[in-house]
Amino acid sequence: MRRFLPFLEWIPDYNKNWFSKDLVAGLTVGIILIPQGMAYAMIAGLPPVYGLYASLLPMIAYAFFGTSRQLAVGPVAMDSLLVAAGLATLAITSVDDYIGMALLLAFTVGTIQLTLGLLRMGFLVNFLSKPVISGFTSAAALIIMFSQLKHLLGVDITRSNRFDVLLVNAFEKMPDTNLYDFAIGMVGIVIIVALKKFDKRIPGILFVVILGILVVYFLQLPAFGVHIVGEIPTGLPSFRLHSFNVDTLLELAPIAVTLALIGYLEAISIGKSMEEQTGEETIDANKELIALGSSNMLGSFFQSYVVTGSFSRSAINAQAGAKTPMALFFSAIVVAITLLFLTPLFYYLPNAVLASIIMVSVFGLIDIAYPKSLWEYRKDELFVLVITFLVTLFAGISEGILIGVLLSLLLMVYKSSKPHFAVLGRIEGSDYYKNIDRFSQNVLVRDDLLIVRFDSQLYFGNKNYFKKELLKNVDKKGSKLKGIILNAEAISYIDSSAALMLKRVIEELHDKGLQFYISGATGPTRDTIFSSGIIDALNKKYLFVQTKEAVDYFDNMTPLSVLSERVACQNQRNSN
Repeated sequence: MRRFLPFLEWIPDYNKNWFSKDLVAGLTVGIILIPQGMAYAMIAGLPPVYGLYASLLPMIAYAFFGTSRQLAVGPVAMDSLLVAAGLATLAITSVDDYIGMALLLAFTVGTIQLTLGLLRMGFLVNFLSKPVISGFTSAAALIIMFSQLKHLLGVDITRSNRFDVLLVNAFEKMPDTNLYDFAIGMVGIVIIVALKKFDKRIPGILFVVILGILVVYFLQLPAFGVHIVGEIPTGLPSFRLHSFNVDTLLELAPIAVTLALIGYLEAISIGKSMEEQTGEETIDANKELIALGSSNMLGSFFQSYVVTGSFSRSAINAQAGAKTPMALFFSAIVVAITLLFLTPLFYYLPNAVLASIIMVSVFGLIDIAYPKSLWEYRKDELFVLVITFLVTLFAGISEGILIGVLLSLLLMVYKSSKPHFAVLGRIEGSDYYKNIDRFSQNVLVRDDLLIVRFDSQLYFGNKNYFKKELLKNVDKKGSKLKGIILNAEAISYIDSSAALMLKRVIEELHDKGLQFYISGATGPTRDTIFSSGIIDALNKKYLFVQTKEAVDYFDNMTPLSVLSERVACQNQRNSN
């Protein structure tokens, strides 16, 4: 049962000390989650109450199925933006239809995540490289921030998922700015930032929410055009079945796959970072997919849109001392009590306050340090990051991720097609053989022997490069060259195309009167050498564990013995 219900791992050992810490952490996260959830629902284009719905059942489901002890699940800014971006491309005519599609999208995302988890395909997220994620996240953070200008300025700005369009639309509406909304939003930003710098333990977001409600209520600011949340439905979310057809699912598929992978990447990254802080290793990648998939699927039937792990709330959860996912139950209780009894208190909550919460929250997603580090040592990956950033910013969210992933794969293919090829020499006074370009001062190089190392798998994509580099170095040695040693320590795999090439190269070198040796081949590589027929051209006597052994064998060979063995190999090839 523990394979299917991970909560059985920790519930038998649960004790009173854990209870008190989980209770404090859960209440803290629940209080922060209420304004954050409503704010993120606004990013997704949904009524604020749907942020509370997304903070209820999904958390309870994750507590049962999740493997992280501190991960806080719920609505987040990034996924909310992706929901808005995906649904904006569909022809939706009414608010009810939009809500229905958002819930169906959550169900679809959950289904994809659950399926991937059951098929143990969590490795797919590895195709989202760090440069792609950094570029995409930074661009998305800017789009989210500028999408909130409509609430900060108190004007009706046309929505868009392109940064340049948002900027132009906001500039056009700037003369109509409601100064009261603007003042409330700016004060909210200043207070949250100031309190965070003064003491991170102070709930600045909650303070701003309470202050905003009180100011708007007592000064009756709606009369001056201040935009407020208004009436929030009271009560827990009701059960709702999805209505859909095949065409609808096909329309949602691209954004659903994107959300499934991005959401999983966010959750697993946050969970791993929490593990590093606590020293506990409990996360199972495939079970996390199942947990997130279950949370999204079950939540969608109770009016929840897409959820995943939240970095800010997970950090608060860990800092508050959470020991187990029981903290999520207490957070869910806080949300449930709010939905049942406290929603009227949020009637006068200004939209500008929610905008200030969003802007401060996502500003931390803009990554400056990582691009700087790439500038120092990996400009090729910096190129991928910058292109992903610009495409996401000016073309679209989905386009940015797609282009980024394709560029990463192309870069990987390019790098693997031209891997590091080194000529080795013996370090003076030792039996170590190193790259002559890196150790030129202390390396002894022989004219009669060429020792090379290929730092990659040998496959159809780089076999011609290997052959070209090898023969180029053979030609450089000239007539004094008598033997070649291939150090195969870094070659973990040889495919059929590369095996055929290597066999022909060995035969070609033999025809030139040169002997070929292989040293350091790992078990799988040796298996390929024997099964692919390379050994027929090489002769198993010329397979060595260490380069030094191959060199000693070469030095002890007489010209006559070399010739006789070569004739024997030729006869064996002819008989085959």
